This record gives sequence, C-alpha cells and structure tokens, in this order.
Amino acid sequence: MAKSPRRRRPIKMTQTLFLPEWAPQEAVQLTWPHAQSDWAYMLDEVETCFVRIATAVLRHERLIVVAPDSERIFRLLPTELHHRLTCFDIPSNDTWARDHGGISLLRDGRPTVADFTFNGWGQKFAANYDNCITRELHGRGAFAADVSLRNELSFVLEGGALETDGAGTLLTTDSCIFERNRNAGLSRTAIIDRLKVSLGVDRVLSLRHGHLAGDDTDGHIDTLARFVNPHTITYVRCDDATDPHHPALAAMEEELKSFRQANGDPYTLVPLPMAEAVYEGDERLPATYANFLIINGAVLVPTYASERDAAALDVMQGLFPDRAIIGIDCRPLIKQHGSLHCVTMQYPQGFIR
Repeated sequence: MAKSPRRRRPIKMTQTLFLPEWAPQEAVQLTWPHAQSDWAYMLDEVETCFVRIATAVLRHERLIVVAPDSERIFRLLPTELHHRLTCFDIPSNDTWARDHGGISLLRDGRPTVADFTFNGWGQKFAANYDNCITRELHGRGAFAADVSLRNELSFVLEGGALETDGAGTLLTTDSCIFERNRNAGLSRTAIIDRLKVSLGVDRVLSLRHGHLAGDDTDGHIDTLARFVNPHTITYVRCDDATDPHHPALAAMEEELKSFRQANGDPYTLVPLPMAEAVYEGDERLPATYANFLIINGAVLVPTYASERDAAALDVMQGLFPDRAIIGIDCRPLIKQHGSLHCVTMQYPQGFIR
C-alpha cells in the first residue's frame, strides 16, 4: 500500500523593516575622541565640537557615549542634562559611530540591532576595537531587554552607506557598496540580494555618480543625497561650473531625476548648496550640508563658518518645518574627513534600556 506524501510545513517568512531616521528616537550614540585616536593632535578643538553635538542631542533625547573615561564625559556636559546621559567605558579606534554602530530594524515587529563588520572603509584604517562596540554595548545591557542582536558579521557594511525611506527602498552608491575592498567575493547581484535579505528592503537604488574630495569612505550616500521623507530626497548640487565636483554632481542630479518611487512617481528633489571649499594645507576637505542628523523635534546641520551656511539652514527649515534647525560648526570634524552625521548613530524608541 502506497504511503501518502508527507505534507511540507509552510516556510515562515520573516518581515523585516529598516527604520528611517525620522522615526521617533530613544537615543543617539557618540563614540568620543581620545588621545589614542587620530584626534590626538587637535583633541581640545574636536571635543568642543562633540560637546556641542552632545548638548544639542541631550536637549531633545537620550545620549549614549562610548569613551575610555566616563567621568570625563560627565564633567564636559551640562549637569542639568546628565539624567539623559549614559556612558560606557569601551575601547575604540576612532569616532565614526555611523559606520561602526548597529543598524536598527524591526523583525516580525521585534526590535533588532544588526551588527555588520566594519573594516575601516576597506581596510584603510584600524577598526579592531570599533568593530566590537555594538556587541559590547549589547553585552553590557545598553539595549532594552527585548532587543535582539543579529549577527551579520559575514558582510561588511557601514551605516553611512545606507539611506532608507522606511518603506522598502534603499538608496546607496556604487562607489562604496560595490567596492571590492568590502565584500570582494560577492558579485553585484549577490550584494543586492544580501542587502534585501538583511535589511528587509524591496528595492536598491544606487548612484553611479557623485563624490566629494577628501572623502575616505569611497562615496558614502550620507555625504551626497538623503531621504527626508518617503517621497523627498535632498541632495548636494554644485552650480559652479569651475568646481571640479561639478561634472560628477551634475550627473548625480540627472540620476536622481530618473529614479522612481515604488508607485512609479518621480521623487521630489530639493537641492542643497555645495559647501564652500575648505582646505587643510593643499587638501580640500569633504564639507557637505547633506551630513545632517534628524533627531526628535530637531535637525542638527553641519556648518562651516561660510556665507552659504544660512542658505543651507533655510533649505533644511523648509524640509522640516515642524522641527528646530540647529547649526553645528563642524570644521573640526572635516579635518579627519567626516562630518556631523558620520559621528552619530540614532536608535529608535524602545531600543535602549
């Protein structure tokens, strides 16, 4: 007598949502500069910038600081804001929390922090300590009890390379995400598939053009173009035909015009001014207004003591009419080739203990 065929159990598909930056937040992470980092020669100058960022965040939400000396951080920041401040004495190589911080997801509705490998932007710089920070924070109870840590260490990925609309679309750049110094054994198709599975996105829009001189990251998207809501992208536009950036940024603008939302509609595109050139000796530094940070009730925008700062702040106020627009002088940060968004990582409500 023939046996009846065994019924296969249906495969349960995990629903993953990559949360956008404008989602309500619990906290922002900073990894503080110290004397054993590349900031040693200008520590006082950069700490002044970090204090301004930290204070602005603390006035709106909680702040997590990774630092070798917690007591020093409490001394540097306003006493009346200490109730929102948590510090962890964890070793670090550098300060770029955007790239070594965890990526916040909802997996079947459960808060999850994805921990990818950070390899110093293609092994340009040491990252052995930075690459352990997210796991250390989880192990020391920084995250809420129901937050799971998802091991994604077989894949190299940095938060500055990722922009999401919170509705299944990822915006990134070819120059970084497909650079062979990250995931050399994977094809373009395999990398896209991995992004979709790991981040729960349906579409990957990747810019082939656009760069900033002095950028160590191979062209992170958060220096060039950013979602401000599911339908709107703000981006750096260079109107000076004599600027070496003009051809690549003009080509990037045309690419953005060609991109479509999931429903087929074009995006609303809002240009930001190209930051005035800033130099350290003969080297042009990667000053950009696109490296802003959205927090609860406010947007922190990098400024560079330039006449163009006011125009950039006006654009941001138009994009976020219900939020305070707070300019932060980030000239110290760009001396190490990053800016405001690069040194921060946000965590949504419910993610932090």
